[in-house]
Amino acid sequence: MALMHEPTAPYHSAQDALRVLETVARHSAGITDTELARRTRLSAERLTALLRMLRREGYVEQITDGAYVTGDTLRRLTSAHDRERALRDKIQHTLNRLRDSVGAAVYMSRYVDGEVRVTQYAAGPATPAVNEWVDFRYSAHATAVGKSLLTQLDHNGRRDHLSRHKMPRLTSRTITSDKLLLSRLEAQPPTVPVLDLQEYAIGTVCAAVPITAGASVGCLALSLPVEHAHRLKQAADTLNRSAAPMLLSLTI
Repeated sequence: MALMHEPTAPYHSAQDALRVLETVARHSAGITDTELARRTRLSAERLTALLRMLRREGYVEQITDGAYVTGDTLRRLTSAHDRERALRDKIQHTLNRLRDSVGAAVYMSRYVDGEVRVTQYAAGPATPAVNEWVDFRYSAHATAVGKSLLTQLDHNGRRDHLSRHKMPRLTSRTITSDKLLLSRLEAQPPTVPVLDLQEYAIGTVCAAVPITAGASVGCLALSLPVEHAHRLKQAADTLNRSAAPMLLSLTI
């Protein structure tokens, strides 16, 4: 399976954040923001935004003289002991915070062994999760999650998936033509969230943005009741901006 690699803004942010973290990690006694700017060659504005994100996520900490050192999150994620649990906990914490900030159920999904899998999600009484009335593995053609994952595959990878899964009509809005779906996937800009406007379930709208780390295809998604559809674009933009911390967690 080949992937379509066109770097998105979250990807570039994660790469810049990694440069900062690598520099901080090399200075166990701490490093100032001025020295970080010099060594990473990032603008002061860019570095300030990255350091704000890294502090919020627990990747760096400031010590008494204002210098930066590695934070607890980075230490746990780079530890050989129980790294998988630390990563899962970190992703769940990020999802929970994102759910509260966008006011929607949010999901982390991966394309694993040729199948769509929702690996983690955050929902609540005021932000209910989508009712999975048709298994997400068999409805990629109709969901924002599935379409976002498929856009990250090459043409042969998409055709392989569709050859193994029928495209039933789930609502009157569902695309059931593989030719039409492939055309839509081909034309989807990687920087624009993929939408599901009641294609999977009547009464629900969704958006998803790509999160690809190395050879691992993933996406971050949200769902809203259709009466909140007017909030979908703004929520999707917030989701896109929040993809960098999630991508960073997966990359470390």
